[in-house]
Amino acid sequence: MEQEVEIRLKVVTLQDVKQLQKISMETFSDTFKDANDEANLKEYLKNAYNLEQLKSELSDHDSNFYFVYYKKELAGYLKLNISNAQTEKHDINALEIERIYIKPNFKRLGLGKYLLNYAIEKAKELQKTSAWLGVWEENINALNFYKKKNFVCFSEHVFELGGEKQRDILMKLIINE
Repeated sequence: MEQEVEIRLKVVTLQDVKQLQKISMETFSDTFKDANDEANLKEYLKNAYNLEQLKSELSDHDSNFYFVYYKKELAGYLKLNISNAQTEKHDINALEIERIYIKPNFKRLGLGKYLLNYAIEKAKELQKTSAWLGVWEENINALNFYKKKNFVCFSEHVFELGGEKQRDILMKLIINE
């Protein structure tokens, strides 16, 4: 008898848009609710994760979403961008890791590491020179996680959460020089 795979990825399609919306709002809120104004958070969720916005992102051939399952339960998701889908135009030969989010009850199981490793392998497969991402300067756990994975700071940008401007640290990992 074949042993059950504990971690599995699934490509997200337009048919999954409502499930994507639900997990996006849940995980973003969980990650940032304690450190942000509730009204700003609600405004951001309404704009960033409405169904039309998500359908547009899912329809972009240069963006890919993946659900990660742990023991057959949806545990989180990943969003990758290449070419013109990147949120910043630093390097057309790079892959952007725009979102890695894990549901609260699935944290500390290695799923974030699994998704990050998948993204890096995808960048190698696509022959990208680097993988990059943005991390809120106050998200110390995430900053330390990416530093341990050899990502280095290379720039910053402003991230707007509702009416509040926040600073994101841009980090990258050189893959192929």
